[in-house]
Amino acid sequence: MSAPPPAEQPLTFLRWYERGQHYAHRGHTVFYRTGGTGGAGPALLLLHGAPTASWDWHHQWPALCRHFATVVAADMIGFGYSAKPRDYDYSIADQADLQQGLLASLGLRRCHVLAHGYGDTVAQELLARQEERAPGAASALRLESVCLLNGGLFPEAFRATLTQKLLLSRLGLLVSKFMTEAGFRASFSRVFGPNTQPSFDELAQFWQLIAYNGGADLAYKQMRYLKERERFRERWVEALQRSRVPLRFICGRLDPVSGLRMVERYRQLVPNPDVVVLPAVGHYPQLEAPEELLEAFMAFQRRVAGHAVKQ
Repeated sequence: MSAPPPAEQPLTFLRWYERGQHYAHRGHTVFYRTGGTGGAGPALLLLHGAPTASWDWHHQWPALCRHFATVVAADMIGFGYSAKPRDYDYSIADQADLQQGLLASLGLRRCHVLAHGYGDTVAQELLARQEERAPGAASALRLESVCLLNGGLFPEAFRATLTQKLLLSRLGLLVSKFMTEAGFRASFSRVFGPNTQPSFDELAQFWQLIAYNGGADLAYKQMRYLKERERFRERWVEALQRSRVPLRFICGRLDPVSGLRMVERYRQLVPNPDVVVLPAVGHYPQLEAPEELLEAFMAFQRRVAGHAVKQ
C-alpha cells in the first residue's frame, strides 16, 4: 500500500453529515459513514476521540477510502449527531458493544482499527475481548491491526486538563450546564500545538457537534471514562502487552495531556514498541498534521501487509 497525498479536498462539515446513515443501538440512533472501494478486501474502523466525533477523520477519509474495501466511522453514542440520552451510562464497554454491533450489521467480521483519544480506550477494550475469546470463535469480530493516536493508554501518564478535572469533580453537573462556546474554544485550543491551532470555523463546528441535542449538558457523564481507565487499567494495559495484533502508537509530541509521557510509558510497558512521534503536533494529529498522520498510518499498513504475506 502506498499513501500519495490526498488529491481531493477534505470533506466539508455539511457534506460529511449529509451523506451519513443511521444505526440503532439499544434503541438509540447512531450516526455513521461508510466508504471504500467495495469488494471483499480489508475493512478499516475509525474511532474518534472526545469531545469530538467522526468528522475528525475528514482529512484522511478520501485517501483511506481508496485503500480499503470498506471504511466505517461512527459518532459514538453521546457524541456528535448520534443520540445523547439523559439516563445512560456512557461506558467504554457499551461503546465497544456499539462498534461490534454496527460492524456486524454491515457484515464485517474482520477489520483494521485507527483510533484516537477516547477511541483508543474503546480499541483497548476490543483488543481485550479478542484476547479472551477462544481461537476461531464463531461470529466474533477479528482485529487485524490497531493504530492508536494520542490517548490515555496508561492513566498514570495522563495529565487531565482543568476542565476535565472540574467535570469529574462534585461541580461536574454545574460545569456542564454552564459550559459556553467561548469557554470551550479556550480550553479545547490548549491541547493543540502552538503552530497547528484550529481555525475559528473549525472550533465553531466542533462546538456544534458538542452542543447538538444538549450534548454539553452531558459532559460530566462522558468524562467518567477517565475513572474507567483507572478502574480497568490492568485489563486494558494487558490488552496491549499480550496482543498478537500488530500495534502502532502515533503521538503528537506537544500534546499536554498525553504526549511524550505517554510515549515513554508505552515504550516501557509494550513489548517491541512501534512508536512514531510527530514533533510539532499536539493532541489531534489527524487535524493538525493530516498528511503526516496519513503517511505514518499507511507505512504501518504496509508493514502489516508484508508481515501477513510472510506468514
